[in-house]
Amino acid sequence: MMRRWLPHPVTSCVLLVAWLLLNRSADAGHVLLGALLAVAIPLAVRRFFHRPVRLRRPRAAVRLALVVLWDIVRANVNVARLVLGPPARLRPVFVEVPLDVEHPIAVALLASIVTMTPGTVSCDPSTDRRRILVHALDVDDPDRLAREIKSRYERPLQEIFAC
Repeated sequence: MMRRWLPHPVTSCVLLVAWLLLNRSADAGHVLLGALLAVAIPLAVRRFFHRPVRLRRPRAAVRLALVVLWDIVRANVNVARLVLGPPARLRPVFVEVPLDVEHPIAVALLASIVTMTPGTVSCDPSTDRRRILVHALDVDDPDRLAREIKSRYERPLQEIFAC
């Protein structure tokens, strides 16, 4: 019965907390509306979750988050250096990255991580989820970029998810 009303309880809790933080208020009205949204949104999207998400290694998720944060900071510095320098130094390129992850949420997370990192954008995940097209602002070796994406982000996602 509880699963029927709260198909994703963690998501519901996150939605409620996010609602309260965004409104900067814990008044009864905000709590009630936030709770209503926290129940209604997961119910409305539950049919889109085909396979349950199982985290095999939560510690790997924490390590991946730290790697992504470090890469974002480092990439911000690099992009600032590139933008402030002469435009002729830029070597933009599209790189096709073959994927080994199969879980749709893992593919979406990988594309999101690539897009969140300044200087790279995930442009086109294939319909079969076997590769993503990535645009990078400055790359001297496209194959090395693909290997880095696979080793720094995809391998940990494979470890985190059961795929």
